[in-house]
Amino acid sequence: MAAASGKKSGGRASMWPWLALAFIIFLADQFTKTLILGYYQLGDSTYVTSFFNVVRVHNTGAAFSFLAQSSGWQRWFFTAIGVGAAIFIVTLLRGHSEQKLFAFALACILGGAVGNVVDRMMHGYVVDFLDFHIRGWHFPAFNIADAAITIGAVCLILDEILRVRASRKK
Repeated sequence: MAAASGKKSGGRASMWPWLALAFIIFLADQFTKTLILGYYQLGDSTYVTSFFNVVRVHNTGAAFSFLAQSSGWQRWFFTAIGVGAAIFIVTLLRGHSEQKLFAFALACILGGAVGNVVDRMMHGYVVDFLDFHIRGWHFPAFNIADAAITIGAVCLILDEILRVRASRKK
């Protein structure tokens, strides 16, 4: 009965739905990256709209290509950070899975982090392919994992704002 309701015994919510969401994000990320690797050569670009292209970019750094020009140590550094973050997030989910917005944010970050860690381990770089631009200015290319991490971070901030507001009303 506990499994059917999504609750653990004792009334606490199960973390499994959140891990399933993280897994779906991971699968979507890896599937789209596989398509890009299969159909695009490095540097290829397809015009989609006046503000969006699909491209193939390899990012050996972190967000906005941070440390991309380093000698290679950053691959293992960012992999270790991703693995550490994943372990920490699973621990947080275990204790806070009943907090829906918080758990949603953690699941998004977890799915994205694991997606980018897999890229670093398999290729030595992260595959980016979403290229938004306006009037000659291009936002750095990113991928589904990066988008999920960003959505998760925004939700974490929103969750904290809502938590603070709720505590002030008491």
